[in-house]
Amino acid sequence: MNDLQLSNLMPMESPEAVLKEAIVILDLISPDFNAVSVDSAFKATVNLFNGKYPGYRACNTEYHDLRHTIDTFLAMIRLIHGALLDGEAFTDRQILLGLISALLHDAGYIQEEHDTEGTGSKYTTSHVRRSMDFLERHGSEFGLSCEEIAEGRAIILCTDLAVDVSTIRFPTAKGALIGKMLGSADLLAQMADRTYLEKLLFLYYEFKEAGIGDYESEVDLLRKTLAFYDFIAWRLKTALDAVDRFLSSHFTLRWGIKDNLYNVAIEKQKKHLRKIMEIPNSDPRNQLKRHGIVEKIRTVGG
Repeated sequence: MNDLQLSNLMPMESPEAVLKEAIVILDLISPDFNAVSVDSAFKATVNLFNGKYPGYRACNTEYHDLRHTIDTFLAMIRLIHGALLDGEAFTDRQILLGLISALLHDAGYIQEEHDTEGTGSKYTTSHVRRSMDFLERHGSEFGLSCEEIAEGRAIILCTDLAVDVSTIRFPTAKGALIGKMLGSADLLAQMADRTYLEKLLFLYYEFKEAGIGDYESEVDLLRKTLAFYDFIAWRLKTALDAVDRFLSSHFTLRWGIKDNLYNVAIEKQKKHLRKIMEIPNSDPRNQLKRHGIVEKIRTVGG
């Protein structure tokens, strides 16, 4: 394959395409894997974000949206596949739990029907705990046992950047590994997204509504993201035990590509951000042209 861009492997904006690829990977993991539960959980999550899950409104956060969730889900199943290729062992139920945890890791941004004030952004600081609680309430509807739900809560907690992963109490060692994989998938999915830099402008307004962060403007958030790259590189390597290394084995077998394409995409984004921030007397937002995101924000008065 000549084009090594992650975004060109498949149409990531299509939930149907992502689910189809997940089924392909599950078949690579084991031709006997029963994918019905994964299919059902995926479609239920799409319904949740689209406002078709009983008791909940549609997702109204534009950074932490359905696209990010399915990006994380795909990164997670790729990590699981790569880990198995590298000698790790998971049962089918452990794989299912990891994938459902990925699908629901940001469910805490979704407002209940009676909650009509503001957007889900107001839950930025509490969304991980809310996601854990969503799993507690609805995990059985996704086919999980009480024991699996308890472990899933710990797995989701690994996505909280304010939490020291080493302090999380997991029922099993495999659960701890799956949690670190989800923590990694969440970060990689965001930062390797082809529109990551553009979507950071949405993130600024999510933070603003939540009243967190010391960002003075959209541009200030872009500027401080350069240091954030270093923090994430440290977290992936240390707190999350560099489990992103599993991705190379996945891409080699699935696509015949030896590179970890998430890292390649992230480095390209970082290089571009540094370049546009160094242009003198220039608004870096003018260099962010994908998907009309900058124009959309300016149109609504952001």
